Amino acid sequence: MHLCRKTTLTFLVLVSSIFLFSDSAQARRGKTTFSKMTIEDVGLSGKTVLIRVDFNVPLKDGVITDDTRIRAALPTIQYALEQGAKIVLTSHLGRPKGEVVPELSLAPIARRLSELLGINVGIAPDCIGNEVESMVSNLRESEILLLENIRFHSEETENDPVFARSIASLADVFVNDAFGSSHRAHASVVGVADYLPTVSGYLLDKEITYFEQILNAPEHPFYAILGGAKVSDKIAVIENLLNLADKIFIGGGMAYTFLAAQGIEIGNSKLEEDKIELARGLLAKAAEMGKEIILPIDHIVAEEISEDAEVQIVTEIPEGMIALDIGPQTRELFKEALGDAGMVVWNGPLGFFEIDAFSHGSRDIAEFIASLDAIKVVGGGDTASCIESFGLIDGFSHISTGGGASLEYLEGKILPGVSIINTQSD
Repeated sequence: MHLCRKTTLTFLVLVSSIFLFSDSAQARRGKTTFSKMTIEDVGLSGKTVLIRVDFNVPLKDGVITDDTRIRAALPTIQYALEQGAKIVLTSHLGRPKGEVVPELSLAPIARRLSELLGINVGIAPDCIGNEVESMVSNLRESEILLLENIRFHSEETENDPVFARSIASLADVFVNDAFGSSHRAHASVVGVADYLPTVSGYLLDKEITYFEQILNAPEHPFYAILGGAKVSDKIAVIENLLNLADKIFIGGGMAYTFLAAQGIEIGNSKLEEDKIELARGLLAKAAEMGKEIILPIDHIVAEEISEDAEVQIVTEIPEGMIALDIGPQTRELFKEALGDAGMVVWNGPLGFFEIDAFSHGSRDIAEFIASLDAIKVVGGGDTASCIESFGLIDGFSHISTGGGASLEYLEGKILPGVSIINTQSD
């Protein structure tokens, strides 16, 4: 296991650094002071280190279809390996709801991680118990054990203190590197921090660095692009960003509730009737603040959402038609207004991008933003999938690994998995 490891790891650290910090100049430009302790602030040699990672990856017939989240965790894991730590990894996968679901075993992830690292990654049969404790105690320096799916135990989502202490007892130090789970007050995210010194990994530190700048020191002009299906998912985000952004661009299904609030006919487009007054209030608030909310002025419409739907470009949506993407005039309007951006944050696709006919708005805007000399941050979830499907990851300063976590951060919430990290003065 130890043969040629140092050479392999040195190469992999370089490759992973390129992956994680693909726009290094902009990453430095986006760096703000972060007082939380990181993995580099604690001694790891000979220590057993518990690292909470986010390996909640998509599987099809037991095969990983997208290993982005695994690769995103590599820099933290590799640093711990180089430092001679005994590494215990823990993650959830899916929603087994406290039951053992064989299809949600982390065994395929252990195999993929072994391939990426070039060393064997062991897989434990559980995450607690005598057998697991024995496997951990037998770890040598620079060896890795992946615990089985933490959510096979209901105590994980309940943040049961006895369960948390059992997991914490396996290690000397806790490293949270699971941004995508940091909005959850679960045992393996926050509970273990009651019993161990707690620091952030490289991925979590990078996520926090960018979101803290957005909230506390954005580069102006600062523009926010919000899409997705529902206004209700983004209410708190819009309210918070109105205080921060110079302009807010709204697309996706949520745009049509705002257009309906202005008395514009939207056909059969997505509408949250109970949010019309709220949308009207947000538009009025923006006007009072001297902030501009920019909405679509033309649309790609169809009678149904399907691959072979007959599409039209319209400025007025006919009765019976569904708006499924922003039109070419809107794309030009957005691009003209975005051109002088110092910082852009984007959360939510601008159309039904999963179908090619309705992906052009998101693609066109993504390509334009990628060309800008600005700090460009993309929320996780569907937006990240959208950017990745267009092959534009390298054109953005940071693409978040957490959909729900990034949304809550943009709402101004303090994430439980961030608040538990020790500060430099602790």
